[in-house]
Parts: sequence; C-alpha cells; structure tokens
Amino acid sequence: MKNIKILKILSFLLGLFFTFVPNGGAQPLIPYLGGEQVRPGTHAPKITHSFAVEKGYYGYILKIYIEADDPDGDMTLIATEINRVGNGRYPTDWVVVKPQYQKHFKGYLQLNTFDFRKPSEWTYITLKVSVIDKTRNVSNVVVFPFTFESGIGDPYKYSLPAPFAKEDPKLGHIFIFPSGGRSGN
Repeated sequence: MKNIKILKILSFLLGLFFTFVPNGGAQPLIPYLGGEQVRPGTHAPKITHSFAVEKGYYGYILKIYIEADDPDGDMTLIATEINRVGNGRYPTDWVVVKPQYQKHFKGYLQLNTFDFRKPSEWTYITLKVSVIDKTRNVSNVVVFPFTFESGIGDPYKYSLPAPFAKEDPKLGHIFIFPSGGRSGN
C-alpha cells in the first residue's frame, strides 16, 4: 500500500517535470502528445498495436491494450490524455514504464470509468496514448474513442485481436484529475 502511494506521488512529480519548462514558464514542454522532433542519434518509441472496446456502462473497467517498441531501450513514461465532450481535456496522466519493459512491452492500461463524475447516457470521451523515452522522444499517438451506454450487453465479452492475449500484464492505472482536485484514489 505504501509503495503504491509512493509510485503515485512519483508519477505526479514526473508529470509536473515533463509538463512545465524548467525556467518557470507555464508553457507545456510537450504541447501536444506526439509533437516533438526525434533527438539526433536516438530513436523514438513506436506504438505498434493497440485495442480497446468502444462502448461500456458507467463503472465499466476499460482495458486499453498497447504494444510498443524502442530500439534504444529507454522508454520511461506512457502519457494519457482524456478529452470529454462538454468537460474539456483532463490533465495528462503518466504511467512509469517498468525497467523490464523499456525496450518492448505488450499489456494494458486500466481506466476505471467510475472515476468520472457520473456521466450521462451517450457521453463520449477520447483517450490519447503516447510513449516517451528518456531523451523526451515521443511516439506516435493512438486515439481510443469510448461512449458511455447502458443496455449494450456484456462489454467484457470481446475477443482480443492479435498480438494481445488475456494474460498480458497490467502496465498501470490511468488516474483522472478533474479540475478542483484529484479523484479516483
């Protein structure tokens, strides 16, 4: 439990570090996920495969499957950005890439939809995912649409496309930071 709190604090501090320019300015360091140039002599990570369901009810546990590679073996962060129609963009959340996954990973990010303030039926969100390496090279951006719908059957009954499998590891949890404070903890 204590380690989880430490990881959350570390993730938040890393997010602040990568979000603001060191000279105290308020300009984002990465203004848009995927908007950076590749540093000379290095390679950017690449998300090679991705999958997520597009509909679910409020309270559904959404798994965002991604596979990524980095020839340099220095992937450090997975950036996630959520846009919600009518609410705007939530602050970027960061998942730290474990050392054993810095060259290649295949797994899922978990988003608990009950972390949102109760959305109305047909509320639409988009989730953007990008991977960042040690030299701040940014991968391609993958966009996942999701609509809150009730009465759609069991959203947990789906077949995973190749190369994903039910036993792929959980890479991390996406936390939602609404304006006015953090929720979902």
